[in-house]
Amino acid sequence: MPSRRERPDVDPVSRQAPVPDEAVVVRGEDWYGRDLSGLRLARHTFLDTDWTEVRNEGGVFDACTFSGVRFNASVHTAAAFTNCTFKRCVFFDTRFEQCKAVGSLFQQCTFNVFSVTGGDWSFVGLPGADLRKAVFDGVRMREADLTAARLEAATVTGTDLSGAMLRGAKLAGADLRGSDLSSLDPLAVDIAGAKIDLEQAAVIASALGFDVS
Repeated sequence: MPSRRERPDVDPVSRQAPVPDEAVVVRGEDWYGRDLSGLRLARHTFLDTDWTEVRNEGGVFDACTFSGVRFNASVHTAAAFTNCTFKRCVFFDTRFEQCKAVGSLFQQCTFNVFSVTGGDWSFVGLPGADLRKAVFDGVRMREADLTAARLEAATVTGTDLSGAMLRGAKLAGADLRGSDLSSLDPLAVDIAGAKIDLEQAAVIASALGFDVS
């Protein structure tokens, strides 16, 4: 299991892009519609690159940096983005299916029609992310940082959120059925109108000090 990365409770703001090694930089290129299946890259940096409608089955990206990359309408299946940093990226109509994003950090990104199905997103950092109406179904998100994340009307079903940081998260109207909510403090999040099942209701009641029997 990877070591836990220290992260702030709010999304850091910086106008300066990381200074990469130019030998492993992809800058301003148009990768529209490319098939990246099977591609394996480590410690590469992608700056202002267009990944619109990319297809990526089984690609592996480790410790890579994505800054200003557009992932619009791209589909990633059984791919890995481990210990990566995504900064000011755009995810519009983007799908991740059975992917691995362990230890990755998302900063100042835009998510719209964003879907994650299955896979392992443990230790992922999404502090302050606007994930309204996003879908996380059957995802492993152990110890994920969702501090102050906006998840109103999102679908977070069958997801392992054990140990997740949820303080200040907005879950109003979200569908949380089947997810592990053992680390949720009902007094530290907005859960008005969220959908939960009976087992989850017992967990939340116990967290509030009720004797559930």
